[in-house]
Amino acid sequence: MSTLPARQTPDGRALPPAQLPPVLTVRGLRRQVGARRLFDIGELAFPRAAAVVLTGVNGAGKTTLLRMVAGLERAPGATVSWTDANGQPHEAALDPLPAALRQRIAYLHQHPYLFRTSVRENIAYGLKTRGLDADEIRRRVGAALGWAGIAHVQDTAPERLSGGEIQRVALARAKVLEPDLLLLDEPTASLDGHAREQVIALVRELAAEGRTVVMICHDRDLINLPGVVRWKLTDGRLDTRHR
Repeated sequence: MSTLPARQTPDGRALPPAQLPPVLTVRGLRRQVGARRLFDIGELAFPRAAAVVLTGVNGAGKTTLLRMVAGLERAPGATVSWTDANGQPHEAALDPLPAALRQRIAYLHQHPYLFRTSVRENIAYGLKTRGLDADEIRRRVGAALGWAGIAHVQDTAPERLSGGEIQRVALARAKVLEPDLLLLDEPTASLDGHAREQVIALVRELAAEGRTVVMICHDRDLINLPGVVRWKLTDGRLDTRHR
């Protein structure tokens, strides 16, 4: 599924990202761990065509928050609203994640899991499950391999890849599905030098394509990217105007 088209002004001009409706909005997002309130978020809008960094101390609940939005953890009582490609509004319970959103959201773990097959097959997997024809799969996978700079390892097994290559395979596997919202958990963790720079460059390109990229990170180079939106989770509250 392609990124949703930009909305237009009455005279046909595309709206700037800041004026576009959010990719989705979640309400009533709460998590309690024993007697401790991890977070209680009344409303959270995910801006369209933006790079967002989510910061906070270890244990604040950042990963849990994104996993709930991605439908990977229970979110009892939470709701989600969004606008479809035809401009029609929708609202539903977040738990379970509505089918209409499953192909629009991609979540990347801090330590990506890759199948014990080739890099090419890993990237093609999601496309095959969606029933795309073989020619379209080859086209998309080839483009993703080139985009991520991993064509030279396309026939390599994951256990032979470096940490930086694994992250780039995971990003390519997400990008090939053309999601509107990418949720990344520490994409540059444990990387240094050129490998880290390569991943940062790919993240910037994803945001520049008009997708929304939300990243949990402590990497100052990601946090200080030009135009990045900063969110901070502290003491159960999410500050979306953090600077």
